[in-house]
Amino acid sequence: MSNTSTEAFREARDFLLVHREDYAAAYRGFRWPELDDFNWALDWFDVFAKGNRGIALRVFSDDGEAGSHTFAELSDISNRVANSLSALGVRRGDRILVMLGNRCELWETMLAAMKIGAVIIPATSQLTESDLADRFTRGSVKHVVTDASCTGKFQAIDASFTRIVVGLPENGWRIFATLYSGDATFTSDGATKADDPLLLYFTSGTTAKPKLVLHTHRSYPIGHLSTMYWIGCRPGDVHFNISSPGWAKHAWSSFFAPWNAEATVVALDYRRFVSSRALSIVRDAAVSTLCAPPTVWRLIVLDPLGERPQALREIVSAGEPLNPEVIEKVRTAWGITIRDGYGQTETTAQIGNTPGQIVKPGAMGRPLPGYRATLLSTDEKVSDEGEIVLSLSAEPPAG
Repeated sequence: MSNTSTEAFREARDFLLVHREDYAAAYRGFRWPELDDFNWALDWFDVFAKGNRGIALRVFSDDGEAGSHTFAELSDISNRVANSLSALGVRRGDRILVMLGNRCELWETMLAAMKIGAVIIPATSQLTESDLADRFTRGSVKHVVTDASCTGKFQAIDASFTRIVVGLPENGWRIFATLYSGDATFTSDGATKADDPLLLYFTSGTTAKPKLVLHTHRSYPIGHLSTMYWIGCRPGDVHFNISSPGWAKHAWSSFFAPWNAEATVVALDYRRFVSSRALSIVRDAAVSTLCAPPTVWRLIVLDPLGERPQALREIVSAGEPLNPEVIEKVRTAWGITIRDGYGQTETTAQIGNTPGQIVKPGAMGRPLPGYRATLLSTDEKVSDEGEIVLSLSAEPPAG
């Protein structure tokens, strides 16, 4: 049911959509919605999903289409899963580790956990047993949802936790499909505060022990309005993000940004990335907005690009700077410019090249609506080059 939080969120979202190609107006006039209570799954997703037969999610595998849901179906299914998880003892504030690939159950679980008020710990299937032990210790994990290929990694965990498996039965694990028997009407146990915890990320730990990054119902769901603006997602779009679950970029571009815009999410669950397979999905699924990391773009341009996919309008990249020759090769073939964007696990998209604006080769872009950023030199003076500094004083970003 729509409420004041829903309308405040919609007003902020719609302002960005109206000014989607007018950066100056969007940056000057955008203000983050001020919300006390907000549960994105209940106050946003369920509201626009009610009776909505538009496609919310399409998941492809190496072999074909693996599953899909309309918005109304996904709202209903996540209610059922939420009620079943509650019956199994999942409570508001509990930590639930989700280690799944790109399959429908991932989105069903995230929405369900969000509705309950549980805290989701996204995890990649590449984690080792010691990685998981660390997450249990520092993340205070109480519940796990994973698939049959990963259950063995939890055998050495010396803790009591709810075990739910997607796919084939495993001894001691409850089959995820049984959760669909829950009631289709979900009633929350109380109001979710916008600053209640929602997501707990462990960073990659490339140079040191992984850091914990906690996000709230404000910081990622609302904060990703900036990401929606950078990508250029609009209502009715079909958005394909080539990304692996478990990392922040997946929530950025396979969950919040497209569904903030009421767009369709397209995902690919692959054993090994094959660019021709990805491009066939772009064409066959009528993808209009495409997001991929630089490593994927570099693989894509190794094969003939062919003509521009008919529905494709916006293409973006994030994670590291994309080399100009790749951008030029795609622009020559398709007549579209790959637009870079920048953010961190700790934030949403902060800086980017936005739709309708001239892209300067090698440039990261400009501060996105809702972010106030400057560059400071080593002597802490404003400069054309230097470290990015975000203002957290007058108008702190939601993300």
